[in-house]
Amino acid sequence: MHYSEYHVRLAAYALIVNDAGEILLTWFNGGERGHPAWTLPGGGVEFEESLAQALVREVYEETGYEVVAGPIVGDGFLLRPAADGTLPVRSQRLIFAATIVGGTLGTTEVGGTTDFARWIPLTEVPDLDDRAEIIDVAIAALIRAAAESE
Repeated sequence: MHYSEYHVRLAAYALIVNDAGEILLTWFNGGERGHPAWTLPGGGVEFEESLAQALVREVYEETGYEVVAGPIVGDGFLLRPAADGTLPVRSQRLIFAATIVGGTLGTTEVGGTTDFARWIPLTEVPDLDDRAEIIDVAIAALIRAAAESE
């Protein structure tokens, strides 16, 4: 399919793991068209912001933490078919390593799609029934990084 035949939604997500071996996740409430699930903090890039700016804004809105964006460590995409006369959508998602530099845990957005954020032990992630595929992409990035550092 030619790029002019679909819309692109660009999104930036954060991979944040603390010293206790916990990953920061958010609870996506499903919004208008999704189903509730655990996901990484992050979301859509606004028209006039950079990927790093979007990451910082989204993480703060969804977790209450101020972060600095590091390198891109993974990527993935979702395809949403055309519906009600609209073009199909490719949601391109980039995962950044991120470091917390301030803030306090607590969702700051009002009326959004994130209900809360939690630190989840990495050992419990495989048992989360309701988890977005982007979490598995992030875990694969962690495994790759660990293997490269050995």
